[in-house]
Amino acid sequence: MKYLSLPDPMPRILPFYLAMEEYAARIIGQADIFFMWQVRPTVIFGRNQLIDNEVNLDYCREHGIEYYRRKSGGGCVYADMSNIMFSYITRSDNVELTYSRYTRAVVAMLRELGLNASDTGRNDILIDGQKVSGNAFYHLPGRSIVHGTMLYDTDMTHITHAITPSKSKLASKGVKSVSSRITTIRQHSDISLEAFKAHARRSLCDSEQQLHADDVVEIEQIMQTYLTPEFILGNNPRCNQVKRERIDGVGELECSLELHRNRITGINLAGDYFLLGDLDGGLLDRLHGVAYTREAVADALADVDVRQIIMNLSTNQFINFLTD
Repeated sequence: MKYLSLPDPMPRILPFYLAMEEYAARIIGQADIFFMWQVRPTVIFGRNQLIDNEVNLDYCREHGIEYYRRKSGGGCVYADMSNIMFSYITRSDNVELTYSRYTRAVVAMLRELGLNASDTGRNDILIDGQKVSGNAFYHLPGRSIVHGTMLYDTDMTHITHAITPSKSKLASKGVKSVSSRITTIRQHSDISLEAFKAHARRSLCDSEQQLHADDVVEIEQIMQTYLTPEFILGNNPRCNQVKRERIDGVGELECSLELHRNRITGINLAGDYFLLGDLDGGLLDRLHGVAYTREAVADALADVDVRQIIMNLSTNQFINFLTD
């Protein structure tokens, strides 16, 4: 695996590194690509999440915490200069296999330091049963991207106040608060931040690919797509019915429905689930104009395998969620 490095150490805003992932996916050769990055205090929320549900905007504004949306699914995370963000890019369309391969490699890297690391099989990496890394993934044609946090150390006050997870999410983890669920490398090892970064690079990479000034210019152009208010704020559709549920192995789902004469005229699906396929064209668009009954919804989705679109969610589970 190659380590992708920038031509200068200048700190950049978080969307630059998300754009750098996309650029890496364009230029990738046969070898996988990995890089690490750090940012000023920032909240990053998932592609399908509603910002008002996930981010304490007043707290973030008061404390100068930036907030951005990413193009991958999953939940809301906090990053600052005391923790590290990991990015992994590979030539593959199989997102689930890629994700599993990546988390196993990171767990092995942590175990080399004598840490009792494991992965949950969905998106967390744990030390002694507490979360030290949360990860998400998405794919571009022929490419898969995995990225996530690595909590070397962090500001627990900001984490507990800037992010507003639902009570059902905490209950599913068997904990009462964010701070009781997470841990840091520093709590389990006396390795310094820079020494940890060096260890991670040695463990995961065997060569380096250097970017140049013209590469940075192209990355900055891609970055602009992350900075529009439309992308950051997302869709908050008008609705007259909202369905919410947490499904084991899938995550939180929140469906906003617009109904006219008991037919679906608008539908949006928010949550921290992981997308594997085309949510709108492959799933939601099929429900526009459909009568809001279990039978009609089932007929509209008769030839759809929802597991190919939303990770671990069966078509029957999705129909039950919408109509029960």
